[in-house]
Amino acid sequence: MRALRRPRLLPALGLGALVDGATFCTFTYLAPLTTEVTGLAAGWVPGMPALFGAGAFAGVTSAGRPADRRPLPVLRAGGAALLVGWVLPALAAGHTTATVLLVPLLGLLAFGVGSTLITRVLYEAADAPSLGTAFATSALNAGAALGPVPGGAAIDRGLGFRAPVWVSGLLATPALAALTMTARDGRDRRPA
Repeated sequence: MRALRRPRLLPALGLGALVDGATFCTFTYLAPLTTEVTGLAAGWVPGMPALFGAGAFAGVTSAGRPADRRPLPVLRAGGAALLVGWVLPALAAGHTTATVLLVPLLGLLAFGVGSTLITRVLYEAADAPSLGTAFATSALNAGAALGPVPGGAAIDRGLGFRAPVWVSGLLATPALAALTMTARDGRDRRPA
């Protein structure tokens, strides 16, 4: 339990929850965004999560080695790109081609950053790998469960089906700020 009280572990868990919350805030409402805002036929509804999933696979795959060697540059660049990635579909959701291209890009960015945060948790909890893994999974699941709530609240308030994408950007903003502050303290290392 002492290993889980390290000062850099809790922020990594919190960032993971925020990034996953932002991801699933949009992902949960991808169907109405696709049909009601983008104007695609209902037949596209299964295809959009599949495109997102292909991007997620690419994100985890492409971030793995760089995140293992130099996680903070991956988090800084990926976090900034992810923040822009939430703004672009909110603005371009009415355009079919843009939406079809941006959905897998969001999967790539969200899961590239998310998997890098998991790596950080595992390195910070190296003395307790089983508990570290459990805590990382719990943080991501908490984000996935709670992230859609403010997106749904925005829809209920009449802000439309683009609103969850904007909410995702708002959830990702503190994560990006925290990543920037972490990067400034010069702590980009992995345990031997």
